[in-house]
Amino acid sequence: MGTSIDEKAGSVDNIEDLNQRAQNEVNYDEEYTTAEQRKIIHRVDRRLVTMTGLAYCVSLMDRTNLSMALVAGMKEDLKLDVDPRYSIIVLMFFVPYVIFQPPMTVITRKLGPTIFLGTIVISWGAILVGMGFTKDWGAMTGCRVLLGVLEAGYFPGCVYLLSSWYSRYDVQKRFSIFYLIGCVASALAGILAFGLSKMHGTEGIQGWRWIFIIEGVITGVIGILTLIFLVDFPDRAHKSWKFLSEKECAFIVRRINRDRSDGDNEPFNLKKFLLPALDLKIWGFAMIFLCTTTGTYAIAYFLPVILGGMGYDPGQSQCLVAPPFGLAGIVMFSTAWVGDKYRVRGLVIIFNSVLCIIGLAIMGFAQNNPARYFGTFLAVAGCNANIPSCMAYQANNVRGQWTRAFSSATLVGFGGIGGIISSVAFREKDAPGYRPGIWTTIACNLLILVIVAALSLWFRRCNRQADEGKRVIEGSPDFRYTI
Repeated sequence: MGTSIDEKAGSVDNIEDLNQRAQNEVNYDEEYTTAEQRKIIHRVDRRLVTMTGLAYCVSLMDRTNLSMALVAGMKEDLKLDVDPRYSIIVLMFFVPYVIFQPPMTVITRKLGPTIFLGTIVISWGAILVGMGFTKDWGAMTGCRVLLGVLEAGYFPGCVYLLSSWYSRYDVQKRFSIFYLIGCVASALAGILAFGLSKMHGTEGIQGWRWIFIIEGVITGVIGILTLIFLVDFPDRAHKSWKFLSEKECAFIVRRINRDRSDGDNEPFNLKKFLLPALDLKIWGFAMIFLCTTTGTYAIAYFLPVILGGMGYDPGQSQCLVAPPFGLAGIVMFSTAWVGDKYRVRGLVIIFNSVLCIIGLAIMGFAQNNPARYFGTFLAVAGCNANIPSCMAYQANNVRGQWTRAFSSATLVGFGGIGGIISSVAFREKDAPGYRPGIWTTIACNLLILVIVAALSLWFRRCNRQADEGKRVIEGSPDFRYTI
């Protein structure tokens, strides 16, 4: 995970050997005052975070509306009560979602996020409309496979793009707002699905089909907005429509170089892209994300079903999904503010994981339904707040454009594996308690505590050796790991 100073010296082929030194004062700039810098960064926030978050909002809504449609009549129409058909439909989204993420991340950088990400958002909206007209569970599975291929490019592309724009201790709040917009979608998706299901019989179409059709149309509109308003990477964002000037973009690149020395574009090289695979910490971050998403996907795909098992009718189950995400938003932004202000990452992840463990235990093993529903608040808050925390933890501790691209792809790819685990762990035959799934998600959060503790000890050791002049971290004498 670390490399000695002797190993680094003179390495012209190493991806991290950038011939620049990160400076401690990222807020200094020779062109702009602090107030002017803040205005530029806020313009980036309004355009970049809002647009990526809006499209991710429909991404979350589109991949998790399956559970809403299930309780609205899809289960009976597509004969999904035969085990394990529903789990297969859930799982098959994640197979291409994991496989296609590394190449999709490279394509995002090569083609530019505006055209590429905007196009795939429009495309998966069309697939979603098609899901509303499927006649059997096999066709639905095929649509989910296509959806997985298309969505494979979006989330890692956004993680890569966002981390390229912000300094290390500005990034978690932005990740949180980005993901918080998605949480709003998750919170409102149930209510929206409940309303759309009431269109049952309109034009002779069942209510659950209207959920997919209308949400597909909404997705297509968001995709068009993405094509217009999403911005490029900092080194070429001055070409984006009505955005920053070339001089202002140059300031962003200087700021990133002062912080971590990787703001300039690097030509693609397969060796540079794959070399970070030898770095164990990259896989540590990925495993943390896998364990986190096992919980988030389990909640997204099975919470309405679990609520139904508590005795709530389909409409109540769809609507009761919303309130826990309100608490999740509060916890998410609060922990992000603490993380950025005090420059800590691992402790925030540990706090969120402990919160999730407590919630899962109450949700799975309490004896009365009000207590179990209270447990969903803690579980939803803990696992969802850890998504931006993990993204920031990874983004703070890697350097180099293609290291960042590879790390983003592996992080989100392992997140997709978490979705596969949740779809296998939560089985129809285990309803309504889903005890094996609850135990699996608790175990994942315990594993997060172990991995974060190991990384923290390693980072602390590397930083101490760097302070003593015995080690250069990530190719820079000034770079330090964020613990």
